[in-house]
Amino acid sequence: MWTQEIQCRGNESQIHLCPTSPSHENNCSHDNDVGLVCAEIINVRLVNGNSPCSGTVEVLHRGQWGTVCDVGWDLADAAVVCRELDCEEPVDALSDAHVGLESGPVWMNNAMCAGSESTLKKCGSVIWGFQGVCQSKSAGIICSGVRLVGGSRCSGRLEILHDQTWMSVCDSVFDQQDAEVVCRELDCGCSCRDAQ
Repeated sequence: MWTQEIQCRGNESQIHLCPTSPSHENNCSHDNDVGLVCAEIINVRLVNGNSPCSGTVEVLHRGQWGTVCDVGWDLADAAVVCRELDCEEPVDALSDAHVGLESGPVWMNNAMCAGSESTLKKCGSVIWGFQGVCQSKSAGIICSGVRLVGGSRCSGRLEILHDQTWMSVCDSVFDQQDAEVVCRELDCGCSCRDAQ
């Protein structure tokens, strides 16, 4: 059992870099084992969207937020970001033209996620600190627990994700205000009418 007193200042990157000194009390047993719960730092966010789960994807690198180049950006990449942000399922993987102006440098290029990764930084081909010129636009996403099927991105039959299963919604329990919320959530503007 480690019995030296660890005296970290808080700015060390590894525990072995912290100064230690002999402990004056050495009455330790496994009843006194240290337990920790560490929270992973969120390194991704969405900006300029119409909901908390839509917008331009930004990543934190070297203490500064920057964008992701949308070259090769697809639904598998979007699925990872949606999952990382607890935003249900991807509805669309967008270019910057759909979600607003980018801010900061381009920090990432070619995410190439399989779609099953828990975080964007775990994707196989992520190039962090890209700092190149993105000839395309910034990557954006729309995530939601709702989707429209059998039409276009902004029209079709409404389905809601419940217990990992997509379910149709009965129109007798759905009104214009509900339609407005869904259209806003999907970043599709206002609902012109309830299509039923």
